[in-house]
Amino acid sequence: MALSGSLFNHSQTPNVTYTLEPETESIRYATTRPIEEGDELCIFYGHKLWFQPADLEPEVCAPEKEDDGWGGLSAIENDEEIEGLPEFLEGHPDEIIPDEQLPFVRMKLQDDEAENDVDSVRTELAWVVDIPEPRHTNILLKWLKESGHDTSHLAHLKRIRKFDDTTTLLLTTVELFPTPPTLPPDIELSKPYTIEVPQNPALTMESLRAKATFWPTIYAPRKKGELEPLSRGQVRWAWDAMRTVVQEAKTVEEKGELPIVAYVPIPYDEDTKASTQLLTAFIAHDTRRSSTHPLRHASLNLVRKLAEYRALPASAASPPTKSTSVPASADSRAIDSASRNGSHYLLTALTLFISHEPCIMCSMALLHSRVKDVYYLKSMKKTGGCGGSACVPKLNGVNHRFGITHWREDSAKFDDPVLDLDEVIDA
Repeated sequence: MALSGSLFNHSQTPNVTYTLEPETESIRYATTRPIEEGDELCIFYGHKLWFQPADLEPEVCAPEKEDDGWGGLSAIENDEEIEGLPEFLEGHPDEIIPDEQLPFVRMKLQDDEAENDVDSVRTELAWVVDIPEPRHTNILLKWLKESGHDTSHLAHLKRIRKFDDTTTLLLTTVELFPTPPTLPPDIELSKPYTIEVPQNPALTMESLRAKATFWPTIYAPRKKGELEPLSRGQVRWAWDAMRTVVQEAKTVEEKGELPIVAYVPIPYDEDTKASTQLLTAFIAHDTRRSSTHPLRHASLNLVRKLAEYRALPASAASPPTKSTSVPASADSRAIDSASRNGSHYLLTALTLFISHEPCIMCSMALLHSRVKDVYYLKSMKKTGGCGGSACVPKLNGVNHRFGITHWREDSAKFDDPVLDLDEVIDA
């Protein structure tokens, strides 16, 4: 299938998924939804494309071109939508952008705590399983990678713990899988159980010793308070996402709605894309005016839309447009069920872009949805819940914290009078 698989075109909403099978040195392709007669089969190429997808609809990819480090993005014409692109976004996508050159400011919610003693270590529940036969360790590590459990969420922890005569494998977090993950049937194992594991890497040797009492942890020292650096590709991804938000805000304002738009793009990095299984973007706008409903905020509408998508069975995820269809294969239903069965909790590991700072109610909803980061364009000093009138993820006692990033006023290329709202409006 490798030869025929290379002929698949790209789609932002693919109807074919694929898995690598090292044992047979082959690729298994399966449909993700019912296929109509005459429909083109498409897969998802990733983010580093050499063409610009239109409105997140299926696109036929262009012929392959010489790689310029942007997947050909540098060849896109400077039309009206891209005009004014900052010079610092031109260059190789892997280069790190200094903070002072970023078009936005990332808020530091709390200083990095060294967690140098056992009582100060922040932990979370995780699933583990004991390995009775050490010879099965490598087999299980390989299975862990192929099953999709080996994600970046636990990259700060070692996968194997050896204590006395017991070898234990770290599977995944309870947050991602509320029920025990299904283990490979060909190896006799006991039932998985939960333990507390550190949430963060060790910044000091004292912290490493303290965290090792819970689970073997990676030593990753960095300057106190330092945020993870961003690459040019990540910044360009964020820039494109915010541009999408502003364009949609102008469209909905013309329809009489409040120009408040929330958007969750497909993740930039491959690990997050694999762990979330989000292969299509989601966008929603404020509908309080048209629905005459006070709770139809953009953020809540988006969370509701994504939650409904997560809950849909495979056959209903993309309803057919014709009366006759080719049913999805049993393999595709199994793949889809596995990818949705507890492996993601609404916005876990995802980034939300929004035109205006979310209000306190929406900020709390995003916190409970486990969003990873929130980027907003316009501050709402009297009603905002991400630093305006309050900062919800910074409150004591909350069980999750998400990153907050807001666009600099002096570099807000997307600023438009359409986005100006009364300061008392809660977004």
